[in-house]
Amino acid sequence: MARYFDVHPVNPQPRSMGQVGQILRDGGLIAYPTDSSYALGAMPGNASGIDRIRAIRQLDDKHNFTLVVDEFAKLGQYVEMDNWVFRTVKAATPGPYTFILKATREVPKMMQHPKKRTVGVRIPAHTTALALLAELDSPMLSSTLLLPGHDVPPTDGWEIKGLLDHQVDAVVDSGDCGLDPTTVVDLTGDEPVIARLGAGDPSPFQ
Repeated sequence: MARYFDVHPVNPQPRSMGQVGQILRDGGLIAYPTDSSYALGAMPGNASGIDRIRAIRQLDDKHNFTLVVDEFAKLGQYVEMDNWVFRTVKAATPGPYTFILKATREVPKMMQHPKKRTVGVRIPAHTTALALLAELDSPMLSSTLLLPGHDVPPTDGWEIKGLLDHQVDAVVDSGDCGLDPTTVVDLTGDEPVIARLGAGDPSPFQ
């Protein structure tokens, strides 16, 4: 059964963040809130975590997983950005966007698109998600908690625990969570391409 963590939305309890962080470091899979919607999270390079996310979401091997970080300065370690991409991403972060970019060698191959060698990156504007990233002192592998047959992600922590009680190791609930997935912007070409319209305003990229 998944452990349930009721976390304060403004001042997440360090003890709870520490316990969730340890679950992740021990190879666990969690459901956690963001400024766009709930997401599934694991440590980068966690092959079992990736397999479990694929099973929960029924994803094929061409899905772009996302690296979530807590500040813009850390992105350059994981993705390639020329000047215009650098400016574009910096202007839109933190916020409810996922950017598809070419991965560097720091990104585990199992997280990358098998042919394009791309990965999603994201900086959430959400207190609990940022507190968890600070606890980990590491990026987190992430994927929107969008279940097969559902048009929108679930937003209630107890509902998610009921749905995924035997498929995740922890559910983090801070009450405050977005209702829509991120807007996904592909920045691997000469100009931005909206790959998925979601919570983020697409107009800066059109």
